[in-house]
Amino acid sequence: MSARSSGATTLNGTEEGAAVRAFWERLGLPGLVDVHTHFMPERVLDKVWAYFDSVGPLTGMEWPIAYREEEDRRIALLREFGVRTFTSMLYPHKPGMAEWLNGWAADFASRTPDCVHTATLYPEEGVESYVRRAVDNGARVFKSHLQVGAYDANNALLDPVWGLFAEAGIPVVMHCGSGPAPGKYTGPEPIAGLLARHPRLPLIVAHMGMPEYTDFLDLAERYPQVRLDTTMAFTDFSERFSPFPVSERGRLADLAERVLLGTDFPNIPYPYLHQLEALERLELGDDWLRAVCYENGARLFLRARP
Repeated sequence: MSARSSGATTLNGTEEGAAVRAFWERLGLPGLVDVHTHFMPERVLDKVWAYFDSVGPLTGMEWPIAYREEEDRRIALLREFGVRTFTSMLYPHKPGMAEWLNGWAADFASRTPDCVHTATLYPEEGVESYVRRAVDNGARVFKSHLQVGAYDANNALLDPVWGLFAEAGIPVVMHCGSGPAPGKYTGPEPIAGLLARHPRLPLIVAHMGMPEYTDFLDLAERYPQVRLDTTMAFTDFSERFSPFPVSERGRLADLAERVLLGTDFPNIPYPYLHQLEALERLELGDDWLRAVCYENGARLFLRARP
């Protein structure tokens, strides 16, 4: 792995692994739980990386992939960092793709025991059936990407799926905020409507709902099963275009049990360590960091594991 920079800090792979481990060891944790990492079929990931390679002209931002490595190396890096469990967030952008992705993810989980069996969905005929099959096959978390998929979470085809998740207590990580660029169906309003119909849906709002942080904090306070992941939030990169309001930090403290570590590894333009540093500099205390970086995710995903 080549040297990478988070602004003032430049580390090679060995140094970064040691620094990440030092972070959680200082907190007295057994490691990290990262609820938002990406693993997907190689040809799909290549297209995702190609999108980020061209994202400068699309959004005005350069987005170099920090961990453009082979799959085995990416898994090894997370293990070097001490990530005890992680996810394979994957998502379709068109009909007919989700069930195939779910098959790949089931195989990936079977050969990667520290990965939570992840699945995905799309509003299409048959979605309830293949989601139920994925659940029966052991899926424990789902990914919904309203921005890339360009669909409404309130699509009637998805109503039985949300009901299934609410009944089974299966969380769905949803990219529903409007960052880094708004989509037709992103933002807090559609999600408020979704939760009004499915108040027990275990929803994990990706990226803290960036940039509509305040609105998604409101929803988390209103609905006990709503959580937020930290993916890319608070970092130097995101603070340039979507700063988290300093006035809302107290609400983060109040919601300590429902904020989860997420990073977007490997598709980040800075070192993994920087996400942890960004959380620490919020100055919300070690108990908050322990909850966010391990304990909350462990309650969701490690309860059935030794």
